[in-house]
Amino acid sequence: MTRAFVFPGQGAQTIGMGKALAEAYPAAQAVFDEVDEALGEKLSSLIWEGDIADLTLTQNAQPALMATSMAVMRALDAEGVSVTDAAFVAGHSLGEYSALAAAGALSVADTARLLRTRGQAMQSAVPVGEGAMAAILGLDLGAVRAVAEEAAQGEVCQAANDNDPTQVVVSGSKAAVERAAEIAKEKGAKRAVMLPVSAPFHCALMQPAADVMAEALSEVEIKAPVVPLVANVRAEAVSDPSLIRQLLVEQITGSVRWRESVQYMAAQGVTETWEIGAGKALSGMVRKIDRAIVGKAVSTPEEVQKVIQSES
Repeated sequence: MTRAFVFPGQGAQTIGMGKALAEAYPAAQAVFDEVDEALGEKLSSLIWEGDIADLTLTQNAQPALMATSMAVMRALDAEGVSVTDAAFVAGHSLGEYSALAAAGALSVADTARLLRTRGQAMQSAVPVGEGAMAAILGLDLGAVRAVAEEAAQGEVCQAANDNDPTQVVVSGSKAAVERAAEIAKEKGAKRAVMLPVSAPFHCALMQPAADVMAEALSEVEIKAPVVPLVANVRAEAVSDPSLIRQLLVEQITGSVRWRESVQYMAAQGVTETWEIGAGKALSGMVRKIDRAIVGKAVSTPEEVQKVIQSES
């Protein structure tokens, strides 16, 4: 059984995530303490007892989801499962940072601070209300790219996330994305859903955030990951720290090539993915991309026990 550990992105956050893990595993609690200390605030209190509207703010959601993913990794570690039991790590957008922290390329404290900066930079790159994202369901990447091009009309409109064969997300100027949603329906999309996001991620409008992240990333140490990272913008494995640094900057304005990333891992012999952290969205995508891959979601003490028992 060749497996990959995959790490969720924004949208998976829920109040209370990781709390039961922290209560069951001291090593998981230690992750939340480390993130609180790195940020100089009790993010853990917001995650466990706060308001979902506050947690959903990009600058909070990003470090919170990473902290939850890393808490799961530490719980697995305590049960004898290491990141080196995976052939690859991969993450969806911000999940790429969680993947790198899990593989030892970034420290948890640096990752928390980078994601706080990334969240703030992505939020402030475009004034609220000027950008938008929409999920186009039932058209493939080529068709959605054509839709985005037709909808742009001099504004920004790009295929931002190629999630699975049935779902591609477009991102850009609000009016252009709204046009894309209408054009997509005319071209036979089953549905076009405007997403409840606070900024248009993974498109050219994010260039100011990419500039901020280039500077922030230049100041942290990135080591070679102990397990190769399948990078969002390349959809192939990378291990060189300077290349990883460059790709994390490109990722801000570039497409999340999730469908191709999963296909790449399948071609390398991956037969199982463990979704490490909040939610089950990636497991659903993996199933649509390649039915031969078994997806397991691991976010609670019970799910940790379940995957450990399946190991023995």
